[in-house]
Amino acid sequence: MRVLHCLLMVLLLCGPVAAQNMDVERSSTGGAQTLEDIMARQAGQKIDDSFRSGALGDPSQAKDISDQLGTLGGVSQSELWRAIRYNASDNSASGNGAVGNVMIQSGGMPWYEFREGPLRQYGGGLLLVTLMLLGVFYIARGRIRIDGGPAGSTITRFKAVERFGHWVLAGSFILLGVTGLLTLFGRTILAPYFGKELNSTLLIASKWIHNNVSWAFMLALIMVFVMWVVHNIPNRTDWVWIKQGGGIFTKSHPPAKKFNFGQKIIFWGVIVLGASVSASGLSLLFPFEMPMFAKTFAIMNNIGLSEALGFGTLATEMSPQEEMQFAQAWHAIVAFVMMAMIMAHIYIGTLGMEGAYDAMGSGEVDEEWARQHHSLWYEEVKAKQTNSQPAE
Repeated sequence: MRVLHCLLMVLLLCGPVAAQNMDVERSSTGGAQTLEDIMARQAGQKIDDSFRSGALGDPSQAKDISDQLGTLGGVSQSELWRAIRYNASDNSASGNGAVGNVMIQSGGMPWYEFREGPLRQYGGGLLLVTLMLLGVFYIARGRIRIDGGPAGSTITRFKAVERFGHWVLAGSFILLGVTGLLTLFGRTILAPYFGKELNSTLLIASKWIHNNVSWAFMLALIMVFVMWVVHNIPNRTDWVWIKQGGGIFTKSHPPAKKFNFGQKIIFWGVIVLGASVSASGLSLLFPFEMPMFAKTFAIMNNIGLSEALGFGTLATEMSPQEEMQFAQAWHAIVAFVMMAMIMAHIYIGTLGMEGAYDAMGSGEVDEEWARQHHSLWYEEVKAKQTNSQPAE
């Protein structure tokens, strides 16, 4: 599990603590760990654990049964548990299966430290920075108005079924985001001020909501993909939108079809990241049936990606606990990126642009708004309306 910090910290653009190989003289301790070993481990440095993992006792050196410690056969209690920790013991449990025989799983501490430290710090920081940037943008740019004011007539932007799929996806994601944040930050933010009992009640409810609403999110994700994928395939028109910066910083109105390039970025971001967060979520819901990371790491090793990224050879055999630790960490990282992206999407669809909310509110948008922001789509719709009218 040492690779856990390296993999997840690089994804958050934060380099891991530099690893060092420790060459420590242990003759003074009879081969046991020294103060230098302990300090190096606390500092997150890499040490050679072979002096411990190999010190599992020697039955040939056992005392006679009449002597002290004789019945232990030369193996002390610390050596016995050390053998269990390093999977060098032949142990079995009444509960069969992979998880039943795992008595000590050392990866729990790196995962816990990552969750309590970098995940909260950088994830929460990402959301706060996103809010601040949106605030600065609003102050500098103001609300994007309809040039010349609304036309007063409307055109259908989205049908009822499209709006239904969008709002199921949006509503479920908001619930998942809020309950996920409560689970991550409840102990540090809610419990000290509102008490542990209220925090416990909220977290129990959050867990139930999170696990069950996730199915609505996944179904809506598929629904939205099927309905809109054909409109979100990049084309040459997108290059014009990119060169003009989408008219966000100027008053230009680049041509666009049903979805402009900015909306396509949101669409593909939601689809790709949504699929990833759904996969890791399913792995957490069914940890023994849907392991993800051992197979993923094996593929990365085979194609040389792990070496190229500086991770070395990644572990390809993991206990169910290790799989869940990786899945939970990845689930949270992807969720934080999605939340930041959706915050920007919510801003532009409500406060940031006049007339934008109507598209998903009533489904009808002002014709002048449509002409300015989606001129190619507007012309297509008007042409169809003209052609469908009976000749006089």
